[in-house]
Amino acid sequence: MITNVNHQQTDERSAVSEQLPTSMAAAVRHRYGGTDSVELERVAVPDPGRRQVVVRVEASAIDRGVVHLMTGLPLLLRVAGFGVLRPKQPILGADVAGRVVAVGDDVDRFHVGDEVMGVANGAFADFAVADVDKLVMRPQNVPAEQAAVSTISGITALQALTAVGRLTPGQRVLVIGASGGVGSFAVQIAAALGAQVTGVAGAKNLDTVKALGAVHAVDHRTTPIDAIGSTFDLIIDIAGRNPLRRLRRALTPTGTLVIVGGEDGGRVTGGIGRNVRAALVSLVVRQRLTAFISKESLEFIEPLSEMLADGSITPLIGARTDLAGVAEAIGTLDRHGVAGKTLVTIGGAS
Repeated sequence: MITNVNHQQTDERSAVSEQLPTSMAAAVRHRYGGTDSVELERVAVPDPGRRQVVVRVEASAIDRGVVHLMTGLPLLLRVAGFGVLRPKQPILGADVAGRVVAVGDDVDRFHVGDEVMGVANGAFADFAVADVDKLVMRPQNVPAEQAAVSTISGITALQALTAVGRLTPGQRVLVIGASGGVGSFAVQIAAALGAQVTGVAGAKNLDTVKALGAVHAVDHRTTPIDAIGSTFDLIIDIAGRNPLRRLRRALTPTGTLVIVGGEDGGRVTGGIGRNVRAALVSLVVRQRLTAFISKESLEFIEPLSEMLADGSITPLIGARTDLAGVAEAIGTLDRHGVAGKTLVTIGGAS
């Protein structure tokens, strides 16, 4: 039974809980659209399902994925399980740092009171449900704000470099989009793993990219990728628009290209066309040309939290907002971009 006198529910559930309110503040959208579709509302506090916990959210983060889930574009995203005509989950947000306040059936890794970080379902709210397989204990020396902006972008960068890119120490790595959410983690992780990193970003962020660990930083507006003056063993192209032929010229003859997302293309498939072309070309050349979808699992969340704990990486927080300012902050990211991640502080929003 949930020991929560405020819920006034009679159904029996095998969970342990603090006393929780019946409603909470949340940034929701009931339709796909622009920032005007996002509103701050009061909604019911969620209950944990099997192998789930409820987290009192202290902070979350905004990245490009939030923009896509808000707009429902590309349309392929909707048929991938997020809701065809309207969002299945009205509450935005996935990155989370907070404290466990309720525990569902078959949960033995966490207890009420545990401070956690990871991925939640609808984290732009006072409380959010999270699968236990997408959470880890937050390291004691890592502030909640840093933990909150790390998981989604951090595990994407980690997978791109290791599981997909097969990075080895001493390799020359080019990170395109080095000052963004995923890119800022990719530069740090690659450097921590012994790579010689070159980062590509806008002129105003070049010093930031070097501070993250890049040996060289290149202005994408003035220097084409294939004119940097060096070839690379591994290229991580994050949401890029570079033609495949140009990227291949920047690779060594047996180098690897990892495409992470893509902001080009149309409303239906987005940038997936370049990913498909890369896979086809890779069949007939010595270079490995790949793309992937990030996997939200402990396999990557755990080593990421360890890198945060030992200081190998420090998240880049480029902007801050609270729950009431989520819509405006999403718009700023979409129109102008943000270095690193946008932190959303939530604790106490009610």
